[in-house]
Order: sequence, then structure tokens, then C-alpha cells
Amino acid sequence: MADPAYEIFAVRYAHHQRRAAENFIGGDPHDRPMPLDYFVWAIRGGGRTFVLDTGFDAAMGRRRGREFLRDPGESLRALDIDAGSVSDVIVSHMHYDHCGNHALFPKARYHVQEREMQFSTGRCMCFPAMRYAFEPDDVVAMVRRLYEGRVQFHDGDSELAPGLTVHHVGGHTMGLQITRVRTKRGWVVLASDAAHFYANMEEGRPFPIVYNVADMLAGHARCYALASSPAHVIPGHDPLVLERYPKVMEGVARLDVEPKQ
Repeated sequence: MADPAYEIFAVRYAHHQRRAAENFIGGDPHDRPMPLDYFVWAIRGGGRTFVLDTGFDAAMGRRRGREFLRDPGESLRALDIDAGSVSDVIVSHMHYDHCGNHALFPKARYHVQEREMQFSTGRCMCFPAMRYAFEPDDVVAMVRRLYEGRVQFHDGDSELAPGLTVHHVGGHTMGLQITRVRTKRGWVVLASDAAHFYANMEEGRPFPIVYNVADMLAGHARCYALASSPAHVIPGHDPLVLERYPKVMEGVARLDVEPKQ
């Protein structure tokens, strides 16, 4: 039996105005507005629904100076996805914008790279520059889930279901993982923060929040190698995602179909 072909939805929940110089190591000689969008990702098929990353809430948006647009749970409900019934959540990494909203998925098992838990609870967090993008409450919440039996650790590459795999790449954080999904248009790779923007990958210019630059650059290559084509790789924060893919509703695009451009 062939692997199921999944549907994938990019669900924007927040936005942040910033300059291009902030998005590349070494800045940008043609500095211009280059904002970030914040997404959670819904993956549906084979009778199961997976959610990749859980975002942050309105209070965290205010604290971090981000424009909060819509509760991710509301957008998922509009897609006929009940967050309370989701059984599997993939956490790409433990930065605050990827693992908040702790009450949103009460029944889910959380899939995390073991190295990411080591990173977010280990000696690297002694340095303020390294822990800036982490929130202690998020890390503690993951530890609580662990003791509730709701965390599954992965070490490298793992198959979560037929046609859906996670792959450790590191770079942005020690344990960052990307997600590969079989769709009717081929293998799509949800890169998360392996690359924030298409330009990070296409121009070989890494995003400046980084644990290991060489691993980040190798991660770009791994994303391309796992996808059916470069057009099948989806960066983690690029507003172009919503421009390139068909709109399902406001702030939601479908990624398992061909891009518009």
C-alpha cells in the first residue's frame, strides 16, 4: 500500500516588522523592510492530524514586541481541526515562538529531538545570548509533559507515520529538526528555522540567531536533498509563503498543491 498523501496548511498567527539587515549574518547592503511571519503548520492525512510547532500566545507577543494576529487554535478550528483532540505535536525546536500555548493540545504526544532538550536545559543556557530566544516556562512545560509520559524523543531521523518523517539538522539550535511530508505533489520539507526565509537558503546567507553556522548551511542542503525540488522546501518565517501558495482563508495557505508562482 502506498504512503498516504497528506494535506499541509501554513497557519499564520503573528507578524513582526524588521529590516533585512537583521535577517542575515553580516547584515544586508540593500537594507529594506523584511518582516517575519509566525506560523504553525497542520499536516492531515491517513486518518491522522499532526501539528508542527505550537506558536506563542497574545501575552507573549506583547512581551516580545510581536503583533499577535489570531489564536492558532481558532485557525485550526476553521480547518476542522480540534486542537484538544490532536494526538501528535512535532516541536521543531524550543524557541519561544515554536513551543508555547501550553494548554492548546492537552492530549498530544510531543516529538522533540533529544539534543534539543539537552541544549535547552544544559550549559549553553548559561550564556544570555544563547538563552534569549528561550522561555523558562516553555522548557519547564516540556519537562512536565515528559513526566506525564507525553514526550517522545528522537535521535536524528525518525518516521512518525508512513510518509511523514523528522530529520535532525541543528544549526539554528543544537537540536532543530525539519519535517518531510509526502503529498500529492511530492515530498515537501517544512524547514522551520533551518531557514527563516527563502533568501537564507537561495543566497547561502544564514540567519543570525545560530548555534552552529556550518550546521545551518549544511541544513539548507539537507532540506533541498530531502525535498522533491527546491520549490518543495518551505522556510519557517517568510511572508512569501502566503503569497506563493493558494489561500484557504485569511492567514492560511495550502502547501500540498502547486504554488501559484
